[in-house]
Amino acid sequence: MEQVSHRERILVVDDESQVSDIIAQCLMLEGYHCDTADCTDHALSLCARNHYDLIISDIMMPGKTGIELLGFVRRLYPDVAIIMVTAVDDRATAVNALQLGAYGYVIKPFDLNEIFIGVVNALERRRLSIQSREYERRLENDVRQRTAEIQRREEEICLRLSAACGYRDLETGSHNRRLGLYSAVLAQELGWAGPAQDEIRISIAMHDIGKIGLPDNILRKPARLTDDEFAVIKTHTVIGARMLKGSDFSLLNMAHAIALSHHEKWDGTGYPYGLFGDEIPEPARICSVLDVYDALVHKRIYRSALPEEEALAIMTASRGAHFDPDIFDCFIDVLPRLRTIRAEVRDREE
Repeated sequence: MEQVSHRERILVVDDESQVSDIIAQCLMLEGYHCDTADCTDHALSLCARNHYDLIISDIMMPGKTGIELLGFVRRLYPDVAIIMVTAVDDRATAVNALQLGAYGYVIKPFDLNEIFIGVVNALERRRLSIQSREYERRLENDVRQRTAEIQRREEEICLRLSAACGYRDLETGSHNRRLGLYSAVLAQELGWAGPAQDEIRISIAMHDIGKIGLPDNILRKPARLTDDEFAVIKTHTVIGARMLKGSDFSLLNMAHAIALSHHEKWDGTGYPYGLFGDEIPEPARICSVLDVYDALVHKRIYRSALPEEEALAIMTASRGAHFDPDIFDCFIDVLPRLRTIRAEVRDREE
């Protein structure tokens, strides 16, 4: 019968060279590639230099035991299968070895057929284990890629929706891009998880989406608004919230909360509903700080940009009144990073 050549490489470890040589020679006759070692340290040195698919190890050896070798191998080379071979017919030792990750347990004196069967079973179990992990990794990668694709689609839809305002309000585009980048930085500082940071970065761009329903003569008026005109401006919060209401997607639900409540104030004097303190959704409280900051330090149709020092003085005076004090303090902490974003994302007229 023609000998079958196996690709697997096996290391046989036993302080009795006669035993290890017999096992190795018999396995080589079966077509396996085999090396031998006479102790745990020797085995580990060979493992560091060579790739092994399977180790067959005695338990009781001078120096480090086979159980210790099992621990080292499971930690350093988790894909290597291990069969323990020992003269100790002890149930507790066998159970311990199997619990530590051994693929089999053979008692001396053994029949070589027992070794062959153990080798075939261990290598097949190892193959299936590796195959299963690779499948799980591929599945996880597919899920990540599909999730990323969905997030990209959501982001594009949201940004295109918010860009609709840009045709009516020249300040919107760059302002929204900055708010998105600002909000991710501030949310991270506040301890938000990564996915939530992405959601606020995208959803905050729709905070003023309701302005699409306002008349041009008020929205783009280059002078101070009358009380009646300002009352019309206030309605953009409710208009935007209606546009975004009722979605099953958490991102659009966050956008709804921001659009409706980003003009509410910590002390309850904001609009449209006069919410107080923690009644205001946290994403809206974040938007409130960032929206005011970016508006003050950039030119608007009705006024020039303020120096940052002056803008911050105005905002600090409103800490605890207009702004959530904890969020405002975090905003001050990350201000150097926000300045970098400002420098990178400029308005079209700058």
